[in-house]
Amino acid sequence: MAIKRLLIANRGEIALRIHRAAHEMGIETVAVHSTADADAMHVRLANQAVCIGPPAAKDSYLNVAAIISAAEITGADAIHPGYGFLSENAKFAEIVEAHGLIWIGPKPEHIRTMGDKIEAKRTAGALGLPLVPGSDGAVSDIEEAKAIAEAAGYPVIIKAASGGGGRGMKVCTGPEQLETLIQQAGSEAKAAFGDATVYIEKYLGNPRHIEFQIFGDGNGNAIHLGERDCSLQRRHQKVLEEAPSPVISAEERDRMGGVVAKAMADMGYRGAGTIEFLWENGEFYFIEMNTRLQVEHPVTEAITGVDLVREQIRIADGKPLSVKQDEIEFKGHAIECRINAEDPFTFAPSPGLVKSYHAAGGMHVRVDSGLYAGYKIPPYYDSMIAKLIVYGRTREGCIMRLKRALEEMVIDGVKTSIPLHQRLLNDPTFLDGGYTIKYLEEWLAKDA
Repeated sequence: MAIKRLLIANRGEIALRIHRAAHEMGIETVAVHSTADADAMHVRLANQAVCIGPPAAKDSYLNVAAIISAAEITGADAIHPGYGFLSENAKFAEIVEAHGLIWIGPKPEHIRTMGDKIEAKRTAGALGLPLVPGSDGAVSDIEEAKAIAEAAGYPVIIKAASGGGGRGMKVCTGPEQLETLIQQAGSEAKAAFGDATVYIEKYLGNPRHIEFQIFGDGNGNAIHLGERDCSLQRRHQKVLEEAPSPVISAEERDRMGGVVAKAMADMGYRGAGTIEFLWENGEFYFIEMNTRLQVEHPVTEAITGVDLVREQIRIADGKPLSVKQDEIEFKGHAIECRINAEDPFTFAPSPGLVKSYHAAGGMHVRVDSGLYAGYKIPPYYDSMIAKLIVYGRTREGCIMRLKRALEEMVIDGVKTSIPLHQRLLNDPTFLDGGYTIKYLEEWLAKDA
């Protein structure tokens, strides 16, 4: 069955990104939106639009019944969830398929498996992915916890099995703290995610965050599209990403990419996915898998020439992978800056009216954004309002082009994180590629 009309169950720049890919494939789009997003760009451009509720996400973008109803009344035959919201909700995926609609995403059982961090780690180990030393599953007995921590070697980190964003995570430097920190992590996890389950891993002192983009056809074939370096983070939120990583060699890329592609082939994985690793002293350690499109997917598109959203739609429609592994060439360098509506120094949110807007342009400059002059950024959702993606033949050339593009970018009326990126691009440690997952927060702390 060929997809003719696609409902986009998301908002903002990613909804616009999906709309563009669909229209280039001759597919009509349906935008769903809250009352706060009635004037959003993806709503204006879609073939049809349906209001699904008031501003609060739980009443609109997380309202499964309203989204399914919108698909039925508009005659949509597929749903793309984007990222965030319902994109990694296995139950939603099952409901979509139960209503005879095409789910543009992985099989629901794979979403469920990889959404449970303990089960994900167990599955990854069985598929041959390298793991961080630690517990095989949930830890509740304190004597067992002490034995696991001793075997892994202190410091260890106690993590919530559900959720993320740094909540339910505690670093423990010795056995005398362990029991108290397990209780604290469990309490935090229960409050944030409704699940007090925790597990233990060795705490890596100063790693990098390296992730591999993969695609599977659901029939035992899978490829990788190289790695992205997402080490520049603040409070576990990515700020800037680049591909390829400044520290990963072509040989390491081929070796580790082969490992992740084989794992996904063996799993029978369908669609886009990202395998995330911590990397330290030349070793990769699996941390989690995201069963969806990533915010930072454009840097992979820039260095491979593969349209990842188009590929998602094709695979969901039952078509084979459009490229084989040996046809993928990694060329040049790409960097993405996430531009948020927030104070660049205090990080306080800054929603409001965009008085004037000018997107950077020029050769190999891409802006993914739903902004326009006169648009009112609502206060109800994530603060990211644009992504600036720049490509160059070399990393140095890419950085120079990015500096120029940031100078051109105009978003007046609200505060944005553009000045933070401009400072970062002049930082010697960033320029030599020597940063780690802790670097940005330490760098910001010096100025606090």
